[in-house]
Amino acid sequence: MALMAHRQNGTRENGRTRADKRGKILKSAVKVFARKGFYNAKISEIAHQAGVADGTIYLYFKNKDDILICLFEENMGKIIEAFQAKLATTADPADKLRLFIHQHFELVRTMPDLAAVIQLELRQSNKFIKEYRGGSRFNDYLNLISGILHEGQNAGVFRNDLLPGIIKRALFGALDEFSTLWVLSKDKRYDLHDAAEQISNLFLEGLCLGKEQKAKSKKQTANGKNK
Repeated sequence: MALMAHRQNGTRENGRTRADKRGKILKSAVKVFARKGFYNAKISEIAHQAGVADGTIYLYFKNKDDILICLFEENMGKIIEAFQAKLATTADPADKLRLFIHQHFELVRTMPDLAAVIQLELRQSNKFIKEYRGGSRFNDYLNLISGILHEGQNAGVFRNDLLPGIIKRALFGALDEFSTLWVLSKDKRYDLHDAAEQISNLFLEGLCLGKEQKAKSKKQTANGKNK
């Protein structure tokens, strides 16, 4: 029994050690990719940053593209969970959309290395562009936006004539473009909070129903229920 317990503890410890080492490699890759760029970065530089031998990298990842995709998937999973928790703090769809936009830019501000990798370096990977652009994590992130849009439409807050599939991509395009500009900018001439407010106002003015539209929407809903 004691021997079996020892083996089980050893297995758990080895599992934790592997997970810790893998996580360390991914964190190191973010720093190296942000500093050197994906194209110029070398496996040996990632290994040096992580404090492991070059060959150790290949125990966890197939190649440099595999590292890039894995760090994207794992970080996006954490980001999506954080966004979901933040959005759960309010029930108002308009507030949720504004919160989402602010949270996106807060991520760019507080995690500049990761933002640089996601905004710039993913586009340098042919494998990512060809195989992963429509991947589940990216779609999950976009669907946070469409979920808010559907909530707003069902609540009679947002216009029903607008397709969430179009609006979520238009909003992401605006956030993506400005985030890229901010990451590349040396003087940071635009304030991210101000940008979040202006983009929020722009989209919400186009999305939200006016008083007359709200009254019309309520009347149509009531007529539909009476039929």
